[in-house]
Amino acid sequence: MTEQRASENDTLFGYLFIHFIGEQEDGEQIYFALSQDGLHWHDLNNQQPVLRSNVGERGVRDPYLLRSADGSRFYLLATDLSIYHRGGDWSQTTITGSRSLVIWESSDLVNWSEPRTVEVAPIETGCAWAPEAIYDEAEEDYLVFWASGREAAEGEGRGMHIYCSKTRDFRTFTPAVQYITRGEQRTIIDTTIMKAGGKYYRASGDGQITIEASDRLMGDWEVISTLESIGLKLTGRDVEGPEFFKFNGEDQWGLLVDQYATKDGYLPIVTTDIGDTTGSSWKKLAPDTYSFGSLKKRHGSILPITKQEYVAILDQWGK
Repeated sequence: MTEQRASENDTLFGYLFIHFIGEQEDGEQIYFALSQDGLHWHDLNNQQPVLRSNVGERGVRDPYLLRSADGSRFYLLATDLSIYHRGGDWSQTTITGSRSLVIWESSDLVNWSEPRTVEVAPIETGCAWAPEAIYDEAEEDYLVFWASGREAAEGEGRGMHIYCSKTRDFRTFTPAVQYITRGEQRTIIDTTIMKAGGKYYRASGDGQITIEASDRLMGDWEVISTLESIGLKLTGRDVEGPEFFKFNGEDQWGLLVDQYATKDGYLPIVTTDIGDTTGSSWKKLAPDTYSFGSLKKRHGSILPITKQEYVAILDQWGK
């Protein structure tokens, strides 16, 4: 997640968490939760979906929400995939899956457009999973990135790679190119990017949760650490779906990871220096220091919001 700011006159006050909850009938839709501290969450709308997809596969996963660079709009991107409507079958999802993203827009986080699909992944791939986007200040456009699978050479299997495209309006996208790969037969998924201290950092699931750094979004990236190498004793066998966010008014960042192996839900990790390779500034939070509410939250994203936005969302869905 990029360090998203409201207008100059608006102070960030709280956080909006958008997510899905599972593979049940209504599980693959958009749910909202609010927090004032980024650690204790209140589920909204009577724990029912706030937004529903009636396009594509009629279900969405891995939603990502960003504020536009000028602060006037919000874009919500999601994976067009319904395991429920596929009868619970995962087997063909990277081969016959949707190559489109599902996109909503809003000017106030309360009134939302109808969902639309936009095809982004190359024809030789079979899915477009876990999309995110970040504003590229150098190019004055948005870098959109996601995971897609394609057949490896000589039928050696299908690895997942990160692809990217550029857009200025989230309607027209440049042709996709490969952004990150770990080799034809290795998989990399769930990339998240944050700008902090003048550098870009990205975390991805590639067997580890690997953290890389770069001065430019489309420049050269250097692997600086993994959650295992900095002493947190977490690998891709334990957690997935990393998601960066910044704590409001603090020089502190959060990295959420989903404890899928134990089915314990999200684990918050905090740091005062994403670039720290020693582990001295990183720590896993104890279970009694956070609460994600009644709903078990699956892969989603956190957006810092103003008090006006917080109150408007609470007034609309705060049941």
